[in-house]
Amino acid sequence: EVHTALNMVPVVGRRVERTIEIFKDAVKRGVINGSMFQELGFDYIGPIDGHNLAELTGILEQLKDVKGRILLHVLTEKGRGFTPASDDPTKYHSSSPFVRKEGRVISIHTAKKRRTYTDVFSQEIIKAKHRASNVVAITAAMPDGTGLAAFAKEFPESFFDVGICEQHAVGLAAGLRHGGMIPVVAIYSTFLQRAVDQIQHDVCLQESGVIFAIDRAGLVGADGPTHHGLFDIAMLRCLPNMVIAAPSCADELEKMLQLAIDSNKPFAFRYPRCEAREDSPGNTDVIEIGKGQILREGRDVALFALGSMAPAALEAATLLEAEGIEATVADARFVKPMDRALLRRLCETHGVLFTIEEGCRMGGFGSAVLETLVAEQIAMPRFEML
Repeated sequence: EVHTALNMVPVVGRRVERTIEIFKDAVKRGVINGSMFQELGFDYIGPIDGHNLAELTGILEQLKDVKGRILLHVLTEKGRGFTPASDDPTKYHSSSPFVRKEGRVISIHTAKKRRTYTDVFSQEIIKAKHRASNVVAITAAMPDGTGLAAFAKEFPESFFDVGICEQHAVGLAAGLRHGGMIPVVAIYSTFLQRAVDQIQHDVCLQESGVIFAIDRAGLVGADGPTHHGLFDIAMLRCLPNMVIAAPSCADELEKMLQLAIDSNKPFAFRYPRCEAREDSPGNTDVIEIGKGQILREGRDVALFALGSMAPAALEAATLLEAEGIEATVADARFVKPMDRALLRRLCETHGVLFTIEEGCRMGGFGSAVLETLVAEQIAMPRFEML
């Protein structure tokens, strides 16, 4: 109402309105640090220098006996005191072991590394963009970790980093898809849970062909429990219209990305944080949605593996052979839809069936197999989930 009234005053109205705006901004800058948090019921203290340990510990000593809700605002600089980290904070966010020698940083791991699954994805999405100009890539503050930094450098106008907001990443992807683009959303498995609402309502219910590249699926080693990608299968499997796949090697990941682009379906493929197997354990000439394959024939037990666990299952079969046990190894490739014909064959010809995955037991790949056995009324052999 004030703005409307001022606009009606000739000559000076606009000038007064602008003065009010400047004053309002100045007030915001002056009081936002404390007043905003006080309105939320916190006693605000800060900001203080987090690198001044004497000051920081002194304040903490004073505050430990203070009752009520306190927000202590501490400012720190990533990599402070270590020049290489200060110069390249992204690289040193999660560094491999190194030593310092004569002012230089030398990695302990000198052996040449093979491509990781992330490396393969990074290379293949660039190829996909060259094949289809409407491919776009989206991430939530993880361009380096998801392998999209190279894509962003080559195609800056087709890359979107939405910051730490996976919900917006998925909502943006859904809108872009309806606008004729082919969005590929690269997110760590453990952070995908933040966007389940958008995946359900904006993607799956709309049958929108958004593609999810789910990195760090499974156990992630040094990154720890907060980054273990164990729940994406259970979260996504119950959502309608979603295809869920898992490559067992570099070539399968390449084919699955293109399959996802061609499918025009909500499509998620998950892959681990490790080196990608370059030699395929099976035939990758043709990959069809909902179709797995037999990698090795045996008569005693069946090992039904998902994704990166297929090579591990082949190694297990070799060890079992030394014990006189013949094992069939099958690569499921897809959690949803499940290859029901392949599953029926494994159950009808073996007395024991093992499912092998990097995921949670409740709602995971093993649960999907059990549900399929019941739905298809397949006679169940002895069954174990690994």
